[in-house]
Amino acid sequence: MQMPAVTLGDPKRRILKDIFGFDDFRPGQTAAIEAVLGGRHVLSVMPTGAGKSLCYQVPALVMGGLTLVVSPLVALMQDQVAALRLAGVAADTINSSFDRAANVATWRRVATGETRLLYLAPERLMTQRMLDALGRLDIRLIAIDEAHCISQWGPAFRPEYEGLARLRDLFPSVPIIALTATADESTRTDIARQIFAGKVETLVLGFDRPNIKLSVAARHDGKRQLLDFVKRHAGKSGIVYCLSRKKTEETASFLAENGIRALPYHAGMTKEARDANQNSFMTEAGLVMVATIAFGMGIDKPDVSYVFHTDLPGNLEAYYQEIGRAGRDGRTAEAHMLFGLADIRMRRMFIEDEDSSAEHKRRAHGRLGTLIGYCETAGCRRQILLNYFGEDAQPCGNCDNCLDQAPRADGTAEAKIIFAAIRQSGERFGPAHIVDILRGQRTQKIVDKGHDRLASFGTGKARKKEEWQSLVRQLVAGGFLTLDLAGHGGLSIAAKGDQLALGEIDFQYRVERPRGKGRIIAPENGESADPQLLDALKSLRLRLAKERQVPAYVIFSDRTLADMAQRRPRDLDGFAEVNGVGAAKLRDFGPLFLRAIAAHRLA
Repeated sequence: MQMPAVTLGDPKRRILKDIFGFDDFRPGQTAAIEAVLGGRHVLSVMPTGAGKSLCYQVPALVMGGLTLVVSPLVALMQDQVAALRLAGVAADTINSSFDRAANVATWRRVATGETRLLYLAPERLMTQRMLDALGRLDIRLIAIDEAHCISQWGPAFRPEYEGLARLRDLFPSVPIIALTATADESTRTDIARQIFAGKVETLVLGFDRPNIKLSVAARHDGKRQLLDFVKRHAGKSGIVYCLSRKKTEETASFLAENGIRALPYHAGMTKEARDANQNSFMTEAGLVMVATIAFGMGIDKPDVSYVFHTDLPGNLEAYYQEIGRAGRDGRTAEAHMLFGLADIRMRRMFIEDEDSSAEHKRRAHGRLGTLIGYCETAGCRRQILLNYFGEDAQPCGNCDNCLDQAPRADGTAEAKIIFAAIRQSGERFGPAHIVDILRGQRTQKIVDKGHDRLASFGTGKARKKEEWQSLVRQLVAGGFLTLDLAGHGGLSIAAKGDQLALGEIDFQYRVERPRGKGRIIAPENGESADPQLLDALKSLRLRLAKERQVPAYVIFSDRTLADMAQRRPRDLDGFAEVNGVGAAKLRDFGPLFLRAIAAHRLA
């Protein structure tokens, strides 16, 4: 078998081609790699799908010795190790999912210098025993993946992420690269301070994903809204994010009952079930993955046409990371979110229940407030999203507000009517009850409480229930009203609301569009590769993945299969030119895929 010619000259480009099978680096990768090779600490912020892993994998192979990779999820580490091994790279992980004998065998390979990249969770790395053992080895590079966890998780349930600050002192001559797809200026500052004591070269690649249409809607019938959305994208792959495991299962079942091919994915499932569903999603076209945030890190499926949030994410950073799993192939994609007041209360409670400092909670509440503002804005959503990450932007023309601008109106008078109902009922009842008072609804609860005798009872009959709900939600988002977190979600009037009542400020609100209105960008159709050949290649990939007990995308990414189906190589020389085929995969998989391509040609 003829192996690919060795690329002469630049060692990082030789490794890129011969090991990973790529002809050139993506934007942002070269600067990060050269900084690390120059011995400098680096904080690299790159969009989801921009190829962060190569920023430390290539330097690791150029520099020799051992590279430590700190990663938050066991499943993600195992997938990355499997992918590197298939590319011919000596990579290992030591983690709690393996028995002691397996971890001891791995350590022997590490200690003898056989292993080039060692993946560890922070909890495993930051034990004194592990640090002492690693201190005796030839460590050349340390990579901290998903580095935003240092800021967001450290003070709560992942305290070892904060402990990573010790690494710069324990290994003073070793460059450290921290990588993340989602870090606003505050988070970047936090990472730079904690891990690098401020001495770091920060590289930020642009955050814009212009092919993703952004849209948000108030939840009024969540299941029906989801079903209508998914049916508009029939035959396309998508991800539906849910807040809880229970809702994930229920939503997947609901879609399946309505003729949608949908599978669940959450941390409560067995690893075998999760892997099987992930493989199906990666391999089969038109499948919907209904998941908690346990699904996503490290997933490289370029043809995801949409991401649908049934619930409000934790903050704009989480939202950006999750929607970034759509449209990686550059085609038209859509990110749609539903939200309501119950989401806001739930997210506020999550923050308050965290075992973290008052300062961390204050920042988390602030981040959530920014996300709520994003949901309620009448302006360009992409402007808000990019401004949050420190980028200036013009109106994008590809969000629901740009495509069908929602009008704004003065709602000061309506706000005062709402305030009167809240005050007269004691500032302890939730939005639904307040709206019933305004609408003059004699529910059993209103009669029992005597609220049908309040002066405000029936003062809002002229407006529909949905209009009052929208006004209340926007008053909460604008800081005029406060939701009681400790109690049962009761509304009270905030200091800003008192200012409005006194006539010191006014309230401008976004007029909700009628349901079902607004422009819809049709998903892009058409494939550049023969779909039947692509299906055959995906089937072969799935069989090979099952034989090796790895996720399908570890064999070849969808992008590589699409390039393969388009090129239709006839021999190993041609196969070596396929994007993403390195020397090891050429040797191990080339003949098999060439036979599949030849069989399709003769069919």
